[in-house]
Amino acid sequence: MIYPIVAYGDNVLRQEAQDFPKDSEELTSLVENMYETMYNANGVGLAAPQIGLSHRIFVIDSTQMGDNNKEGKGVKRAFINPEILDEYGNEWSFEEGCLSIPDVHADIIRPEKLTIHYYDELWNEHEEEFDDLTARVIQHEYDHLDGVLFTDYIKGLKKQMLRSRLVGISKGNVKVGYRMKFPVKK
Repeated sequence: MIYPIVAYGDNVLRQEAQDFPKDSEELTSLVENMYETMYNANGVGLAAPQIGLSHRIFVIDSTQMGDNNKEGKGVKRAFINPEILDEYGNEWSFEEGCLSIPDVHADIIRPEKLTIHYYDELWNEHEEEFDDLTARVIQHEYDHLDGVLFTDYIKGLKKQMLRSRLVGISKGNVKVGYRMKFPVKK
């Protein structure tokens, strides 16, 4: 099932997400649907708040980015109830975008490496280190679980220049090739 992507301005994108319940029977289908939704929108990552669910879960597929980690390819993985334990290494800038904020891109500075603790969709526990583009995708999606958007890192004049575009997105003034859910107008 392909979910509509929640657009900028919806409150769920600003909430701190809750742990996904371990006894839920919906996890496998949710992960499959999140991947389907992400691929349908040509994304490389998708967090549950972006489909309107305030749960600590996200999926990524950095293999599409040509990332070269130790195995020579990116990573396709589901992260359930993740916790970033450490971020380190050189900080570097890379242009980021977001399915919830279409047609907006900005250079964002993040550390190059991280260590994360998480569960996979079979509730196997992991603690792993990631770097480069895979780490960046994880950091971006992880931010969604804490109610943080990549635009929060933009400062000064650039942020002021984006304000009208962000308001436009929240009002549905954007054309994309995937379904979106816009905030309810009051």
